Amino acid sequence: MKTFTELNLIEPLQRAIAGENYKIPTPIQAQTIPVALKRQDVLGCAQTGTGKTAAFALPILNRLGLQNRSAKAKRPFALVLAPTRELAVQIGASFETYGKHLKLRHALVYGGVNQNSQVRALQRGVHVVIATPGRLLDLMNQGFIQLDKLEVFVLDEADRMLDMGFMPDIKRIIRELPAKRQSLFFSATMAPAIVEITDKLLVDPVKVDVTPETRSVKKIKQQVILVSRKGKTELLHKILSARDDLRAIVFTKTKRSANFVAERLNREGLKAAAIHGNKSQNARQRALDAFRNQFVKILVATDVAARGIDIEGVTHVVNFDLPMEPEAYVHRIGRTGRAGAKGVAISFCSAGDQGDLKAIEKLIDQEIPVNQELSVALPSPGPKTTRGRTGRKPSSGGRSKASQGGRSRKGSSSRAGGEEAAGSEKGKRTTKRRRRRVRTEKASAVKSSRSGESSRSGESAQKKSVKKTGGGRRASSGPEGGATEGSAKRRRPQRKGKNARSRTNTSRSE
Repeated sequence: MKTFTELNLIEPLQRAIAGENYKIPTPIQAQTIPVALKRQDVLGCAQTGTGKTAAFALPILNRLGLQNRSAKAKRPFALVLAPTRELAVQIGASFETYGKHLKLRHALVYGGVNQNSQVRALQRGVHVVIATPGRLLDLMNQGFIQLDKLEVFVLDEADRMLDMGFMPDIKRIIRELPAKRQSLFFSATMAPAIVEITDKLLVDPVKVDVTPETRSVKKIKQQVILVSRKGKTELLHKILSARDDLRAIVFTKTKRSANFVAERLNREGLKAAAIHGNKSQNARQRALDAFRNQFVKILVATDVAARGIDIEGVTHVVNFDLPMEPEAYVHRIGRTGRAGAKGVAISFCSAGDQGDLKAIEKLIDQEIPVNQELSVALPSPGPKTTRGRTGRKPSSGGRSKASQGGRSRKGSSSRAGGEEAAGSEKGKRTTKRRRRRVRTEKASAVKSSRSGESSRSGESAQKKSVKKTGGGRRASSGPEGGATEGSAKRRRPQRKGKNARSRTNTSRSE
């Protein structure tokens, strides 16, 4: 198939394609669209930027355009899952462009914004839903969307979803899909977890693989600059200010670095905007629109924007930080050199990044040349040493006696003197505590003996008093002798000390 006119598409789609000046389909489009038009399942493996969106959007629009049905509330006919908000917006724009002559409605469902407008669109009824997994599951749990009438399911950038941890959400969504449906599956790589999903998702799929044997991009001029970590910002300003017609995307490893680099470039007179996961969807979209419309010429992004940004005219991609995953390098530099244009990819490599650089070169099967003019000499990475909490290297059995003996004897004697002084002070404290304990025990013993004597003397006095009264029940009947035998018995266990001695003296006087 050489031209789009050879595709068996309905007339409104042919007009839209002609209006976009599409003439020759890409390899993934030429091999996927005819199969998808026959309503067969497709397993497509192709890199980002190869035209996958049209490969599934055109067959879906052709199918729905032929049926010409009205949309049902909360029940779409087609669902497209994308890993990022940016990619979802891009896919939605493609459906808008290709279906502008069709009476079909689509809705975007993604997080980071208020859900009210999305819920209203679903309640009015849409034919196609383009969604990210998290927000889609949220609306499904709230009852705002049901997938029982779904006819076409598309999973785009599956390997990216695996990297972002979306596979559990995708499995839950797949369980809600009707058994009778058409599934289109696209991924840049085929990891084991992705193969497992395809076995459950697809039925007798037609496999389309347009991935080149090597990952190198011939149209992109790649180079590495060796630079210290502190010199990255100055070098970046030097590169980006060299050309007036430059449009660049700068990739950082963290969100904080993206904000720092963008603010530094703006202070130095270069208009830049940052985009990363911590920014709201509206802020991210404003940054993309400003970059697309050339209000700013530099976009500083994290890997969340490595896929899903399809902007023409990007002349440079700068890896301010090398990615942790070698595959991310391919997706980063793929933002330039699109649609057959030439581009430049520059990567900063600091001390400790050599291992990441070698992994990238192994993946793309080529050595990236070093820009000797701008590079500096980096310190060679030494052997890694394990340090303790105090920062001192742990002692090892291999240390020689000479090295041990080479320590300062003065320091050793001072430490020994300090330990002896500490031990002496500790002994003094222990002796004082022991003396206090002995004094306390002696005082307690004396007090106990005195109280025992007082108790015994009081008891004998009471017996004598009872004997004088003749052994009767009442000890005395007069006003002065009102104490009874029972009261005398009850008074035996009374408190010790002065009271006991006073009672003894009273009984004796009686």
